Amino acid sequence: MVKSELIKAIAESVTVPQKDVEIVVNTLISKVQEALKNDGEVTLRGLGAFKVSQKQERPGRNPKTGEDAVITARKVVTFKCSTVLKNHLNQK
Repeated sequence: MVKSELIKAIAESVTVPQKDVEIVVNTLISKVQEALKNDGEVTLRGLGAFKVSQKQERPGRNPKTGEDAVITARKVVTFKCSTVLKNHLNQK
């Protein structure tokens, strides 16, 4: 499901215009991005937790040329799903 499909599905299930739902979804995404940038973690109960982690610099290899290269240190976002979501996914 892509964002436009999600917006349409939410609008249909709560009978709210898609434009209003789009504003809410875009605001949610923006606030999650802000929180990750500032605090480094966002937890949505029943869904999971987004967390910013620091990756260290490490040796690597250029796949095109085969030459050794250094992969620079960087921040990455990880997601760990909640047990509620895991249980929901494992139901038959």
